[in-house]
Formats: sequence, C-alpha cells, structure tokens
Amino acid sequence: MTPEQKKPQQLPFDLGHRTAFARDDFWVSQSNQDAVAWLDKYPDWPAPLLVIHGPRGCGKTHLLKVWQNETGAALYDAAAPEALPDAVVLDDIESFIGDAAREETLLHLYNIQKERGGHLLAAAETPPRQWRFVLRDLESRLLAAPVVAVGSPDDQLMAVVLTKLFSDRQIFVPQEVVEFLLPRLERSFAAMGDIVEAIDRKALAEKRKVTVPLVRDLFSAA
Repeated sequence: MTPEQKKPQQLPFDLGHRTAFARDDFWVSQSNQDAVAWLDKYPDWPAPLLVIHGPRGCGKTHLLKVWQNETGAALYDAAAPEALPDAVVLDDIESFIGDAAREETLLHLYNIQKERGGHLLAAAETPPRQWRFVLRDLESRLLAAPVVAVGSPDDQLMAVVLTKLFSDRQIFVPQEVVEFLLPRLERSFAAMGDIVEAIDRKALAEKRKVTVPLVRDLFSAA
C-alpha cells in the first residue's frame, strides 16, 4: 500500500487525522440522540445555557463543532463577552469552576447572553450538580440550565465508526474483525482511532491482510 493510497480521507470525530465537523459526519445513536435532539431545538431552549456532559472521548467536542458550524457560533477564547456573537461555544466549562475570578467571568458571559437573547453551548465531563461552585449566583443559574448527557459509544455506533476508520485508510475489513474488536476496546473514539492505526501499522509491517488472527496477535503482544 503506497502512502498515497493510505492518505486519510474525511474523518469523523477528533482522532488525530483531518477531522470533519459537518452534521453528515456525525452518527446518531442511542448514546447521543438526546443531545442531538436538544441541538435541533435551538434557539428554543428554556435558558441561555445548555450543558452537554459525558466521559472523555464520547463525542462532545464534535457536537459542539457541529452546532458551531450550523449557527456561526464563536468559540469562547477569553474575549470580552460584549464582543461575542449571540451564539457562543464553551468547551470544558468545568475549568471555570472553583476559581472566583473565572467564575465571575463565566457569570458575566451568562448574563450578557441572557440580556441579548443569546445562547451558550457548553461541554463538561460531569453535570453541574457535581461541581463545587464559589459564586452562589453562578451556581443558581447553571443549576437551572438544561443538561443533557452523552453516553459512551454503544456497539452500533462503534461498529459504524470502526468500519469508517478502516475504510478511510483504504482497509476493507470483514465484519468478524469489527465484531472481534468491539468487546475488547475502551468505549471512546480515541481508543478506536488508536487501534485502527495500530492494526494498519502491523498489517503494513508484516505485509498481511487485516484479519481476526492479525488483530488477535496484536492484542496478545500488548
């Protein structure tokens, strides 16, 4: 296989290759369908803020990017809230919690968005009720905001993503390879990207096709 043949095509999710963030690149499954439904309700949210939470690698960042692309939202980068548009994306909102100055900044951003009818979409690993707030005003606002969970990828979603990742590397694997991998992988998109890359390297180095025996050898050597 030549480097040209291996060149990654358009990929979903943030897996270390060229990443696409269009809605067509996001697969909806039971693990994320509630979050997608909330994004589809925009701008008819009951509060200025919507918090999406879930474990690392579950696809929260991709959802934020999809919403950002579709709404023209700005990624918050410490700019003055007044200079931001009506739609703002804030990844890792938890990093603002527990520090009075950063919480004050977040409270100001929330209030500005509320005053002008704007919206803020934020991502976190845990729901706001688990955070240790310093400012009670901020706590009351964030606890009143809608919260939606994104679960770890389920088998259906993992099978689709694995097949796509192999295909993007011009590797066409039999279904039994995917079925072999599913119970052996961490439930994250990062883990799927890592294993596909490792399988590709092994197949190239040993000049073997991607089969269950090759993948079993990779796991046995780990």
